[in-house]
Amino acid sequence: MLKILAALFAAGKLGKVALTGGTMLISVFAYALIFGWWYAVGFVALIFVHEMGHFIAARQRGLDVGAPTFIPFVGAWIQLKDLPHDAEMEAYIGVAGPLAGTAAALICYLFARSYDSDLLLALSYAGFFLNLFNMIPLSPFDGGRVTAVLSPRVWFAGVPILVALFFWRPSPMLILVAILAAPQLMRAFKYDPKAPENAIYYGVSTEHKVTYGALYLALVGYLAVMTYQVHEMLAHVHSKPN
Repeated sequence: MLKILAALFAAGKLGKVALTGGTMLISVFAYALIFGWWYAVGFVALIFVHEMGHFIAARQRGLDVGAPTFIPFVGAWIQLKDLPHDAEMEAYIGVAGPLAGTAAALICYLFARSYDSDLLLALSYAGFFLNLFNMIPLSPFDGGRVTAVLSPRVWFAGVPILVALFFWRPSPMLILVAILAAPQLMRAFKYDPKAPENAIYYGVSTEHKVTYGALYLALVGYLAVMTYQVHEMLAHVHSKPN
């Protein structure tokens, strides 16, 4: 599988569609080995919707962006060939993924309630939880990209959250995130709002700061409530006698 994945990464000549489709199929196969085919298909579809939120938002702002690429048990990403011009644009692109992902999870939830589907309920929980996790206010999470519109120093608020998650559920993924976050935190520590380059990039209006700050809090609050609610519903389903 790793050889196939490496070949797909190297094969830009296959085109964006082939790269996205191929890595999606590999991810579906990998997840299916553990969770079953239907859950794997739904789970990868939820990730795809999330990434397409970023993709569409970047295109709306005129940036050249690559199609989503998937890695099993890691997730997916889109390659921004053009970097955002300022923190507001970065926040716009950053929040678009969680918004799209939350909408997809909500659709799964509504259909799960309508058709009494445990599969769709489990997928909705995965969608709500993953998007909530992604809203941790720390770069490279989407939450870090959104909260940077306030100040990069907000990223330090995400450190205790990440540490708490590691002690709650130790995971190599969290270690990888910590490694990726370390240089970003160093940059935030050295952040000087009066530096010319920072004044240009982070010098967004108060209106934008209030708007994105309110949107961030509202989305985190909604995701937290829905994650807890669906988790309790799944616990009730599992506690039923066979």
